[in-house]
Amino acid sequence: MSTGLIIALIVIVVLVAAAVLVMRARGPRRGANLKRRFGPEYERAVARHDGDTKAAERELAERVERHGDLRERPLEAVEREQYEARWTAAQERFVDSPGEAVAEADRLLAELAGAKGFPDGGHYEDQLAALSVHHAHHVEGYRRVHRVAQARARGAQDGGGAGTEEMREAMVEARALFDELVRPSAHDHGRHRADADGARRSPAGRGHHTPSVFHRRQAKES
Repeated sequence: MSTGLIIALIVIVVLVAAAVLVMRARGPRRGANLKRRFGPEYERAVARHDGDTKAAERELAERVERHGDLRERPLEAVEREQYEARWTAAQERFVDSPGEAVAEADRLLAELAGAKGFPDGGHYEDQLAALSVHHAHHVEGYRRVHRVAQARARGAQDGGGAGTEEMREAMVEARALFDELVRPSAHDHGRHRADADGARRSPAGRGHHTPSVFHRRQAKES
């Protein structure tokens, strides 16, 4: 065997070994990156796959591949005011009709996400997957209100069998996602600062303060 061939074989072996080491190192690193990015969504994915972290990480990585490049569309001030007014109305309706209020919150989040550039609300699973990539820490509230709304749509009793307290918690949790979607994003903050200030001063803009009203009214009912 010639010296040149021996050297070539050694180089190939070294390259293969290096590639294996890189792949092994990349595995844990990818898992850590996904866990940091998805937070509670990572744990939910692992639980859904019965503790199989590899399967969960493959699913989450596929979500990032499909939706990671999505750029959210900024809302105009008038749109923001309309969404805030609708959310406030849903919260006020909760006292008398909690199931209807949760159903409206579900519709509102679907419409708002679609307006922001996420997949259309008619494709709930795809929309939820995209939201989980960009708002991983706040999608569970949307899941919860959607679950109740779907149960009601199938003809179950008001709230789909969910108790009033469970529905209230779902509304409160979903509000966090609503707030993230409705507020101006960081790169639009300067351009929309005047609009945002105007929205906060307007009656609809005061919807940002309604969670305290929501809690107070619920306390009275209880």
